Amino acid sequence: MKTFPEYREEFPITRNCVFFNNAAVSSPPTRVADAVGELFRQFSEVGIKRYPQWMQQVNETRSLFARLINAEPLQVCFTGNTSDGLSAVASGLEWKSGDRILLPYPDFPANVYPWLNLEREGVQVDFFPKENGRFQPEDIEKALRPGTRLLAVSSNDFSTGFLCDLEALGDLCRRKELLLCVDGIQSLGAVPMDVKKYGIHFLASGGHKWLLSTMGIGALYIAEEANPLVRPVRVGWRSVENEEDFYHLDLTLKRDARRFEPGTLNISGITALGVSLGMLLEIGIEKIHTRILEVTDLIAEGLAWRNLPVISPVERKHRSGIISFVPRDAAGFFHYCLGKNVMISQRGDAVRLSPHFYSNEADVEAFFTVLDEYLREG
Repeated sequence: MKTFPEYREEFPITRNCVFFNNAAVSSPPTRVADAVGELFRQFSEVGIKRYPQWMQQVNETRSLFARLINAEPLQVCFTGNTSDGLSAVASGLEWKSGDRILLPYPDFPANVYPWLNLEREGVQVDFFPKENGRFQPEDIEKALRPGTRLLAVSSNDFSTGFLCDLEALGDLCRRKELLLCVDGIQSLGAVPMDVKKYGIHFLASGGHKWLLSTMGIGALYIAEEANPLVRPVRVGWRSVENEEDFYHLDLTLKRDARRFEPGTLNISGITALGVSLGMLLEIGIEKIHTRILEVTDLIAEGLAWRNLPVISPVERKHRSGIISFVPRDAAGFFHYCLGKNVMISQRGDAVRLSPHFYSNEADVEAFFTVLDEYLREG
């Protein structure tokens, strides 16, 4: 088993800058870049001669994603991104006028707009407030109204990193007979996920954040009990049972999640995702999560020593890979960091740091060197 320093060698970004920006867009490891480069080399040299091998990679990646979230492979379909998956659920469920959907607010727009788009069909979208990104199951119970059919949440807040109690939410949804839909992009790859244990009906994620893949590829999970409830709005030649029979048309859709893959797949994106998933599972998500918390502990300690307010949760139960704090001037500090090759994000009045398992103590020290310079110059 390789050590974290050995894995770090696979991330060239660490030789160029301090990279604490995995909650935005990650920098993939060299094995991902090499795999995608090899794919295009094959495509340029032999065309689709390797198509059977590429489809085997599709099957392997589907199985790896299912393993990541404790699902079955045929409960997973590939999408373009998180919004694509959530929109497939929102548009695929059968709604009637008077149905209600419950959402936290504020939340990242990917988990808002697909549901607001249903209001033209007479569906009511209700919001319950978050405070510093936080909420509890009792906040949801208070916000429930007659006609509420679905609760849609992000696994953790994109700004503060607050990790919600999905197990408690799943229990609540079972008691209230609600569907539970989760935007998992800010936790998959950094925090363990178990869709069966948590009672999640739908989970969507893109691959370009903590999953260390690339933009333009994602996956959607559909639970067995929810599968009959949702039908694809977009269908194509790959949606049907006999997808290779081009001469006898038969619109019999596949019975599993693959019916949501209407046409030619993003083979390069799926290849990238498969390789990055292989790395993450090779290390182990529990081990990755522990390492990320070790790094964020160091960051939190350094911020506390400098009396800078941290707005991210400190209790382990609600911690993810994100740690955000409020500097004197968030925009000013963000741009200062860019000039010093420190990659972070600005979110409102706060700046957000999101290290991954390959981040180390030297990265933290370099970050605080830049922060101290900024504070002195201010």
